[in-house]
Amino acid sequence: MWTTALLLLPLAGALVVAILPLPRESTAGLAFLVALGEVALWIAAAGRFDFDDGGLQLGTTREWVESLGISYSVGFYGFSLWLAGATVIVFAAAIGYGMWVGRDRSRAYHALMLFLLGAVVATFAAQDLLLFYVSFEAMLIPLYVLVGVWGGERRQAATVTFVIYTMAGSLLMLASVVAFGVTQGTFSLTESGTSDNVWIFLGFAIAFAVKAPLFPFHGWLPLAYREAPVEVAAVLSAIVSKTAIYGFLRIGIPKFPEPADDLSGLILVLACAGLVYGSLLAFRAPDLRGVIAYSSMAQMSLITIGVFAFDDLGLDGAVLQSVAHAFVSASMFLLVGMVERRCGTSDIDALGGMARGRPSLATVVLVAGMIALAVPGSATFAGEFLIMAGAYQQGWGYSVVVALGIVLAAMYTLRVISAILHVKPGRAVRDEALDLRPGELALVLPLLLLLLGLSVWPALVSESAFAASTLAELLP
Repeated sequence: MWTTALLLLPLAGALVVAILPLPRESTAGLAFLVALGEVALWIAAAGRFDFDDGGLQLGTTREWVESLGISYSVGFYGFSLWLAGATVIVFAAAIGYGMWVGRDRSRAYHALMLFLLGAVVATFAAQDLLLFYVSFEAMLIPLYVLVGVWGGERRQAATVTFVIYTMAGSLLMLASVVAFGVTQGTFSLTESGTSDNVWIFLGFAIAFAVKAPLFPFHGWLPLAYREAPVEVAAVLSAIVSKTAIYGFLRIGIPKFPEPADDLSGLILVLACAGLVYGSLLAFRAPDLRGVIAYSSMAQMSLITIGVFAFDDLGLDGAVLQSVAHAFVSASMFLLVGMVERRCGTSDIDALGGMARGRPSLATVVLVAGMIALAVPGSATFAGEFLIMAGAYQQGWGYSVVVALGIVLAAMYTLRVISAILHVKPGRAVRDEALDLRPGELALVLPLLLLLLGLSVWPALVSESAFAASTLAELLP
């Protein structure tokens, strides 16, 4: 019941927002209330979740097509519940930002955002392959419109590139879904059947690699993150990318243990390449959006290393880092949006010196930046350390690459902090530009407070993401 309610609330909210002929401010406020209601509903569901039990919980199953083994089957494991929690919180902040800036065509915009929220939560809850596929691909519809209608000057090129990459991955995954379901006689993920077919596994793996994105399937990333509305870019980076991690954890590894084990070396090598490559591109990017976009690619590669380390430390670190990165990336993108509204650009050469006379902006950027560069004691440091320890079990070279990625992350994060706050004021920085308003602080401060809370107690996520029985099911 709780899981179904989490799926239905944003979808029903999207329908109501799209139909009711309310003024723009009222429409945005209603959408924000629905998003806050989703947060409250998740908190209630988490309160009823037994994190010591590694089994599926809060589940509901209804047969759709019994002869084909197709069902409406939803529920959460510990790791997927945390991913859903990060989702509802980040979406609340993103929808709140859209309300604060006053997006035009408010009914369509906020209905699409709520529909996207429902699709993402359904993806994290799906325990049937066809339901997973439908929800995984349903995300494409609102993202295409949100970027194509409300994006920047090159939004058409961004949406076309995004759709080409995503549709290619979708077709491969559809073929794999059908092949797996036919050979197993069921599409249920709760059944114990597995497959040793490498090609079916690769269909899923490539689709997940495109969604993340992982090297070398990241070609859609630069334009999409730069041209999307900043809160949509925040959702893409912070949340949509994590559906790929759920796919690997729930489908790729447990349903294809032999292919996952056989190809783990290749995937780890590609993830290491993506970690270094994305970090270098982030360091050289000429604009703030580019830095955060490529840093997201690097962080997704790091999380993938933790997943395919096939070690309890690596898996715990991957989930902790997924949650921490969701809050960090959303915070940074929203802050970039706030800077863009004051300066009209995110070009690094045009910025600088904004710490003077803007204490709230300086404090928030410094706190977010310090957590992003993984200072010791932060949640990101804990996640990266666990991933490094897990990767060591696969070979010390992987740990060396993870350590290099941590160093590079510190470099490009310090570059962002310096570009916004320090050096000489650039041509786009106006002396009369205001400090952060209370409404802006109300959106970003909760994310930072959650990050600080996770920094104090990272075990809240890392030690409850996987029970022993769940690890026995996942690890090949």
